[in-house]
Amino acid sequence: MIVVSGFLSFDPANTEAFHEALGALVPTTRAEDGCVSYGFYADPAEPGTYRIFEEWASQEAMDAHMGTAHLAEFLGSMGDFGVTATELYAYSVSDKNRLM
Repeated sequence: MIVVSGFLSFDPANTEAFHEALGALVPTTRAEDGCVSYGFYADPAEPGTYRIFEEWASQEAMDAHMGTAHLAEFLGSMGDFGVTATELYAYSVSDKNRLM
């Protein structure tokens, strides 16, 4: 399993436009083969910062996602949001255990 975690920060004045872009990206991505989970979550302590968390069944599934038109469209629109920072990391995970 591949886990992607990080954040994206942008001008908070562009939150509505960001949500519109996510509306096109997230459901389409969640329907992809090999997508276990995929989400952007507002950081309540930092306006304009969203935490990103993804789980992919395999590297191949994540690679396929990286080549999709809906991701390319989203990435192409990032300049419209006034992005100030991004930081994403991918982790290879061998086990997943429920804590609660």
